[in-house]
Amino acid sequence: MSARSNILALQDSINQAVLGQEAVVRQILLALLANGHVLLESLPGLAKTRTVRALAGHLEAQMSRIQFTPDLLPSDITGSEVLHSDAGQNLIRFQPGPLFGNVILADEINRAPAKVQAALLEAMEERQTTVAGTSHPLPELFMVLATQNPIEQEGTYPLPEAQMDRFLMKVLLDYPQPTDEAQVLRLLRAEEQHRQTHTPAALSFHLEQEQLFAARGEIAAVYVSPSIDSYIVDLINASRFPADYDAELASWISLGASPRGAIGLDRAARANAWFAGAEFVSPDDVRQMLHPVLRHRIQLSYDAVADGISIEQVLERLLAKVAIPA
Repeated sequence: MSARSNILALQDSINQAVLGQEAVVRQILLALLANGHVLLESLPGLAKTRTVRALAGHLEAQMSRIQFTPDLLPSDITGSEVLHSDAGQNLIRFQPGPLFGNVILADEINRAPAKVQAALLEAMEERQTTVAGTSHPLPELFMVLATQNPIEQEGTYPLPEAQMDRFLMKVLLDYPQPTDEAQVLRLLRAEEQHRQTHTPAALSFHLEQEQLFAARGEIAAVYVSPSIDSYIVDLINASRFPADYDAELASWISLGASPRGAIGLDRAARANAWFAGAEFVSPDDVRQMLHPVLRHRIQLSYDAVADGISIEQVLERLLAKVAIPA
């Protein structure tokens, strides 16, 4: 099988385990291909955890789940140095924490205090953690999928902009369609029956890490023309200097995207083009990835919030005002 066929088979397998969230599964796979992290946001019970488990279950990967709580300490996730006794000698060795996995589910990340959230900054950007002055590299396959609830804010600590910017995408989950929800009921009954009879359901597909890295190598070779580069930069600059494009847009935005936003949009657009079987990035690839890549990188103004303007409306106006390259 080709690298793209392997990824499409992985997508089909995950969709069989997580019904009614095809768009979410696709975006998560695009982030995986682009070697980025994802912030999942939805109301409770919309299969955020199930989606991450399904991804890890169909990958050659070790999944670590970290339940973020207000009393969590940085060493609880990064690990710490522990005193060991070996042949009568006391030795201090580094004991890795749950962060040293491949697929990290950071559940309710906004419930952790600032120190714990800051412990993730180095890991997400530099793929290493530093404990007691010593840096420890993380696995080559390392992806953080963090979840948060958009409505329950009591006892939470909003993520700082520096940490939000380290997520390649912010993915929103919505309610499934009634037909999909009926299938969910049947799927869960079948899984319950497997557990009762102690007959685990066989995975339909399992992707090895080498196959994923091969796909990433092909994505790195996807051609991006200078006009597409200019289009990406124009979109980012329009978020920073909206008054140059539209007066109403300027009244909606208080802070635009950072250079990391342009880098993320380029990586996501190349992954999207490759996923569709193309050898080059088109303007449509950039436009399709704008919402998940930039929706958490742009701060709305007070006037926009007061008028009920959503970030999705701002991004749509952004796309409408920036000229598409010929």
